[in-house]
Amino acid sequence: MPDGGGGGDGGGDGAWRTQRVLVPVLDGLIMLTGVVGHSLAVLTLAGRGRGRGRCQGGRREGGGGGGGARSPAHATDTLLLALSAADLLQLACLPFHTAAIALGRWPFGRFLCKAVSFLGVACSSASVFTLAALAVARYLTLAHPAWAYRLRACRAGRRWRLRLAAAALWVPAAGLAAPQFAVRTVGPPSAAPLACFAFLSDVGQLVYGAGLFLLGFALPLLVIVLTYARIYRFLRRAGAPGRAPQLERYQRRVTRTSALLVLVFTLCWLPSYALMFGLAAGRAPASAPAPAYRAFAVFARLLASSAAVANPVLYVFVSRKFRRDLAALGRGCCRRRRDTVRPLEPAEAGDVPQS
Repeated sequence: MPDGGGGGDGGGDGAWRTQRVLVPVLDGLIMLTGVVGHSLAVLTLAGRGRGRGRCQGGRREGGGGGGGARSPAHATDTLLLALSAADLLQLACLPFHTAAIALGRWPFGRFLCKAVSFLGVACSSASVFTLAALAVARYLTLAHPAWAYRLRACRAGRRWRLRLAAAALWVPAAGLAAPQFAVRTVGPPSAAPLACFAFLSDVGQLVYGAGLFLLGFALPLLVIVLTYARIYRFLRRAGAPGRAPQLERYQRRVTRTSALLVLVFTLCWLPSYALMFGLAAGRAPASAPAPAYRAFAVFARLLASSAAVANPVLYVFVSRKFRRDLAALGRGCCRRRRDTVRPLEPAEAGDVPQS
């Protein structure tokens, strides 16, 4: 989240008491659905990678059953695993903010104030950068299949390069989050209870917020919009007269999905940045905030947290191939369980040594 801190408010009015009860419930739902969704995504993507088997002499062997029908590792699979890792780490920060809101104060001390703020900004930035990289990888896979095939070639060195490229996205994310260690502290901004807050001046907060907005939201959003626009134009150019109905359906599906991805990305993150700029501009008091501001702050934080739930749905579960792999994984687990707990047949029971 752009504002990685959390803290309390000493307000005792009915609206604030309602939020202190409602927010933990909503956060719990976000935490549960996000962890379950990303865990299923990780299990399925990891199982898909194991099912591709190994490489020898440029050919794949193993994998059973399907033989050579499956393709080598996708760059998008690696990025989807990286996205799940970033979102799961971000969800790990959620209980700290939830507890601070429920208690009306920050009870975790100065170090965790800095660490949780750093991790929240780093994970949200890494997640956003990974979404932009996913858009680029999908465009290259579609428009430049020869390049994509070379990248996906079943060689250990190339697989490691994909992983290093996904890990490298954390470098700028950590750079954007590093100031959190310097600007976050625990203390009462006024007469309020202890809070984890940024003690930057209005100008400093505005400069840092502008950099975070440009690099952690506007630039990735621009990359995502331009890349999906290029995918749309590529599909339009590929659609010659008399093209197959399958291509038309694929173009419509890609267009709808791309528009939905951009819309959800914008809706999840824009309110948090609007809140951050409002605080930096001094339009909303940091201490004893008005009920309307407080309600918007809770709404913006919930939307930003919901991005970790929306990502596996939009980027993983909408894929028919993923749903097939998930169903196959479930059938395989059930089959292994049946084989493990299968009762003895009468003939087998007769062979059991008697004591």
